Parts: sequence; structure tokens; C-alpha cells
Amino acid sequence: MANYLKHIFLPFLVISILNCEGLFAQKTTFIQGQVADSLDQPISDVFILLLPDSTSSLTNAKGEFKVKYSGADSVQLVLSHLQYQTKIIALANEKVLKVKMTENTQLLSGVDINDRRFDEAQEIGNIEISAKNAYTLPSATGDFSKVLATLPGVTSNNELASVYSVRGGNYDENLIYVNGIKIYRPFLVSAGRQEGLGFINTDMVGNVQFSAGGWQSKYGDKLSSVLNVQYEEPKTNEATINLSLLGGSLHYGGINKKGDLNYSFGVRHKNSKYLLGTLETNGNYLPKFTDFQGFLNKQFGSKTKLGLLVSSAHNNYLTLPESQETEFGTIQASFRMSTAFEGREQLDYHTNQVGIVLSHAFTEDIISRLTVSGVHSSERENYEVEGAYLLCDVNREPGSNRFNECISIRGIGSNYSYGRNKLEAKILTVDQKNEIYLDNDVLAFGMSWDYENLDDKLQEFAFTDSADFANVTYSANNSIDLQSHKIAGFAQYTLNSANAVHTLNFGARINYWTYSEQLLISPRLQYAYKLGAHQRSTLRLSTGLYQQHPFYRELRNREGDINPNVKAQSSLHIVGGMDHHFLAWGRPFKFTTDLYYKYLWDVNPYDVDNIKIRYFATNQATAYAYGADFRVNGEFIEGTESWFSLGLLKTMEDLQEGGGYIRRPSDQLVNLGIFFQDHLPNDPSMKVSVNMLFGSGLPFGPPRNDTYRNSFSGDEYYRLDLGFSKSFEFENDKTLSPNSLWIGLEVLNALGAENTISYTWIQDVVGNQFAVPNALSARFLNVRVIAKF
Repeated sequence: MANYLKHIFLPFLVISILNCEGLFAQKTTFIQGQVADSLDQPISDVFILLLPDSTSSLTNAKGEFKVKYSGADSVQLVLSHLQYQTKIIALANEKVLKVKMTENTQLLSGVDINDRRFDEAQEIGNIEISAKNAYTLPSATGDFSKVLATLPGVTSNNELASVYSVRGGNYDENLIYVNGIKIYRPFLVSAGRQEGLGFINTDMVGNVQFSAGGWQSKYGDKLSSVLNVQYEEPKTNEATINLSLLGGSLHYGGINKKGDLNYSFGVRHKNSKYLLGTLETNGNYLPKFTDFQGFLNKQFGSKTKLGLLVSSAHNNYLTLPESQETEFGTIQASFRMSTAFEGREQLDYHTNQVGIVLSHAFTEDIISRLTVSGVHSSERENYEVEGAYLLCDVNREPGSNRFNECISIRGIGSNYSYGRNKLEAKILTVDQKNEIYLDNDVLAFGMSWDYENLDDKLQEFAFTDSADFANVTYSANNSIDLQSHKIAGFAQYTLNSANAVHTLNFGARINYWTYSEQLLISPRLQYAYKLGAHQRSTLRLSTGLYQQHPFYRELRNREGDINPNVKAQSSLHIVGGMDHHFLAWGRPFKFTTDLYYKYLWDVNPYDVDNIKIRYFATNQATAYAYGADFRVNGEFIEGTESWFSLGLLKTMEDLQEGGGYIRRPSDQLVNLGIFFQDHLPNDPSMKVSVNMLFGSGLPFGPPRNDTYRNSFSGDEYYRLDLGFSKSFEFENDKTLSPNSLWIGLEVLNALGAENTISYTWIQDVVGNQFAVPNALSARFLNVRVIAKF
């Protein structure tokens, strides 16, 4: 493998460096400058057009730009951005400019991205997400992850959960950082309706970047994606109240008089009782999900800054199921299963996280950051539910006097499940990173240490009594007390040509886990080339190794037993892409496309039930994934950003058991995501938002039957959420009076789609097996009110 990688990386690296060195010698006349807002904060991604030369550029994270200049006497500079008013400047002899842009007042007030730190520059292949759009996106949970679901390559077929899969991966293969701190979600959750609140608080979000593959060495060791979120540092005192039928949030942020301390606090509460009432299972749902987050930044002089992030989440889920009626099949063969339940589910997930980030600039070009963070999670699952069912054929003859009635009984039986599970997880992380700026280039390196202490007690079983035959479908009674250390380090170098045409990043990660005693080395490389007379297009190529040590859940097999010999899964990413900026209707747009291939070995196969992953706890499989992603975003309607995303995917795996390659649980051929905004022509304060998802059917099969594993294709997932809103702006100096008021009406699942999340398998009197679908939420009307102070 090492020889194979050497033949890929070394020739490409030599050619790229030679090209860059040739360009360094070129001399070109430029007009350069910096773009800032009214608070003198730099603005990135401003589209710069120089007339009459028609040369163009984009501002970087520091708001800086540079465009070629032919020396014409009469020159105009056009600056445009989605969130700011277009500005036209007539130039005389100026070669260096400082430009101020004014916010577009027609946009809804939201979270403005004002501050950028040294590590927030947009990286090769990353997608930037506007926090403002995430704030008003209509969705069932209001979770930030629902914005990700509209991006190409990202799949989320459960509107009740915050989990997502990326380019054929599973939910455990995604890295999430908030202000450089690694984030964990509850470990034991098995169904989306139980999960509660995702970690990311939309009220506090500033800058967001997402990579679906081929990311840099400075990020950790996972197989599928990286989400890098920076919480905003308030520049003024502000407050937000967000209320709806499904919960609400309070947020307060501010800055002291000296300007060296800013802070942001948020409290969220979610009560999905009314939404869960639209599920097929009737009963008494009593979910209570609450969390508190605080983020503070203290500046010590001009070179040192200390940040503190604290979070406490308490998710309690209680349900007393009563009955369920499910109809499935076709017109020719229609079935109905009626179930009566007895029992309850009591699930409690409490997670506390804290992180301290100390940043220091030794000089203007040498910056270091030390992060110390800890997680404590206490989780309990107590459930005992029995469901007695009756399966029958349904009469679908319109002229029959027994239309829509049961005409023959297929089977009578019961399903019983019992669990008393307990998890205590303690994770401590120390991470130190450094960046050294060498003219246009950046050298980054660092090390990290993770201590994991996990105590998991598993006691659960399930059986089915069907057709006078009782069958134990699952049984586990054991525990694991795992204490281990993970030590990692990275080094990378980013090389930028003088005219910003070429960007090359290369580096490697090293990772060691004391439990498996396995050492991993992962080289990575990214390259970008801006082409065209106006540099409006960028070609990208990323490749590298991405390897993931197992977490404790990946050590448990499908029977709940522990296999301590599970090794890391490995994947080779090859991603080629293009970004093209263009103007349409006088407004800026961006078209992005990616072609990718991933080869995986030492794969730990798994099955998915709702959102619970059951691993084989082996490294027996090889797999591959390939596909294409497309996205276009911009102001389709002036003053509002919208986008359309399309992902095409094929992913297969070979269990090395003689059956060849079969579909992986995440094999979804087509994935379409649309976020579209519009407003009345004469009243931009009246808006409509469309959030639409479509995904082709995922594979499934009978449980614990590897012969027919993933041999059937499920129904398509499609969902349309609509939002109608009216915003009001106020001019007042009163402390308790809002500056703006946003009133929204959301029609969730407007098409009333009966999407399936899992299947219950039962057997009739003659031994035939039936896959009874379990549906997600139905149509629901939600009202939201947002007041900003």
C-alpha cells in the first residue's frame, strides 16, 4: 500500500511545485485591497469585478483581494455579496484600497458572520454554510443538521434525528468540531424520536465549513466527513427569543465596555409530544429535551485570548405505547397489522461537555492554540414492551360490502422486548496546534491526547411468539469497562503561489491507540488551480488515507458480545472537483461539482435499525463507494440565497464469505436536496421557504439472515417542508422592546408522505415472513415566533 501511495503522491507533488515555482517569477500589475463591514470586520467571498478588463477575484478570510490590471485610464471596481449591497467604485490612480460595504437591509436579521480567526479560511473542497439560512430553515426538529441534509453527498432519511451519513458512510464516521473542540452525541440512542437536541445551537453559530471527503491532515481520524463550526463572538449586546409549538430557545450575547470580553449564552427546550402524536403508534409520549450552552472569550492584551465553552444537555424520553395499525402491500395483495401494546420506555441521556481554548500569537506569523476539553455522559435505558398483533388480508374491491375489512387472518402473535442498559462515559482531550505563516505559505503541526473511560452494562433480550412458535430474536447480558489512550499528531504545509492561482496542501497524520496497539499513518494531499482569464473557476484534487480506530460500540457484535481484536477501518479517498463562479441576472452564483471514489479495507460491517447501528465487530469486509455531487447556489431571488443539490452514489461491500459484493446499508443511488427562498416583489419582509428532500430506496433484509442481507430495496424517502413568514423591523432605544420580530407558519411534511424508517418482521401460520414498515411523522402545522433585541 505504501508503494502504491508513493507512486500517486510524489509525481503529483513534484509537478505541482515546479508549476508553482514557475509562476512565482511572473510579474503582473494588480489592484489590491481589503473589504470590511461597518464594524470594520473583514468580509470573505466578496465577488470583485474590474471593468473594463473583466478580471475578477474573491476576497479571502481576511477580506483581501487582488485583481489583474491592464493600466486602462478609466476603471471601475464592482463588489457584490449576498449579504451586502452591491458597490461600484470609480478608480483613478489607486492601487491599494480599503472598501466598506453596507449590509443588505432587505435580508432577515439573523446571525451575521463577522469575525474570522486564523484557522477559518475556506479550505480546498469545503462548503461554507450561511448560519442565517440555517436559522429559518423549516424542519421538524429545527436542528442544524437539517441544513447539512440539503447538501450534495449527505443523506438524512429521518426527520426526527440529527444523524446523517456522507458518501456511503454511517453515522459514526463524521467528525464534528465546535471552536476546535470535538463533539460527541449520545451513545445509546436507537430511534430518532428518542434523540432529543443536537449539540449545535443555531442561535450561537457564526462560521460553518463542511467537507464530504478529502480533508486536510489537521482534522481527526474518521472515514466520511468533517463539520467545523465556529460560534460567533458578539460585537454588541443582543438577545433572541425563539418560540414554537415544538419548543423554543433563549439566547443572550454581549461584550463588555473595554471590548476585551464577549460572551454568548443559550438555553433550548424541545417538546416533540405533538409531532410524535402523528406517528402510527398511538400512546402517551412525554419527551423533554433541554440544554444549556455558554461561550466566553477573554482577550489578554493583543496576543493572547482565552475561550471557554460549556454545555449541559438533559434528554428524557418516556412513552407508554398503546396501539398501532399499519397497512402495507399492494392493491392486489393488501395487508393490515393491528397491534396492542403494554409496557413503557424510559430513556435518559445526560451529557456535560466543557472546553478551554488558549490562543497565543508569539509573533504576527506564529500562532499557537491549546485546547483542553472533557465529556461526561450518563445514559440509562429501561424498557419493557409487549405488542400483541393480528395480521390479516384486507379487501380492496371497491364494490364489495366488506371493502376495507379484514377477510382472512394471516397470523396472530406477540413481540416482546426488554432492556436495562447503563452507560457511563468519560473522555478527556488535550490538543495543541501551531501555525507558522511564511509569506504566502502556512506550516501547521500539532499533537493530541485522548483518554477514554467507558463503563457499559448491557442487559436486553427480545423474542417473538408467532404461529405458535416462540423465537428468541436477540439476547445480550454483559458489560465492558474500557480505559484507553489515543495519541495523535499531524504536520502539513500549505503552499500558495504569489498570484493565488495555485494552492497545494500536503501532510500526514499519525495515530496510536493503546487498546489495539495499532499505529496508523495517514498521508493526505489537496491541490487547487484557478483557471480562466478571470480566475472564476477552480479545479480541485484531493487524495489521502483516512483511518478510524473503533469506538467501544464497534467492538460489540450483533449479539452484544465484545471482540477486543477489532482493528481500525481504512479508506483511500480520491476526489476531483470544480468550483465555478458566475453572474446571472446581475447577481453572483456558484456551481460546484465533485467526482469521488473511495476504497475501504478492514471494514467492520454493520446493520442499521432506525438509527441504531449493530456492528459485526470484525474486519472481514472490503468495500467501495463512488459517485458524483452537484450544487448550485446563489440569489435566484434578489436578496435571498437558495441552492439545489444532487448526489449520485453507489457503495458495495464484500464480506469475504463467497457471496461477492452486495449493497451496503447506506447505498442510496439518488439524493436530491433543495432549499429555496422567495419573497413578494414589493415586500421582501413576506417570505416563503422550501426545504425539500428526496432519496431513493435504501436496502434492507430479514434480521440475522446474511443470505438475504440487504437484498430488498425499500421505498423512496421524500419530504417537503414549507415555511411562510413575515418580518417586522423596529427603530427604538428601549431595552425591553425588540428590534425585529419574525413570525412564521410551517407546514411540515406538506405532501403527507408516509416515509419508512425500519421494518418489523413477522411470520404467518404457514411460515411466510412479512416486512411490516414503521413510518415516520405525518403532516404537522407549526408556528414560530422569533424576537431579536
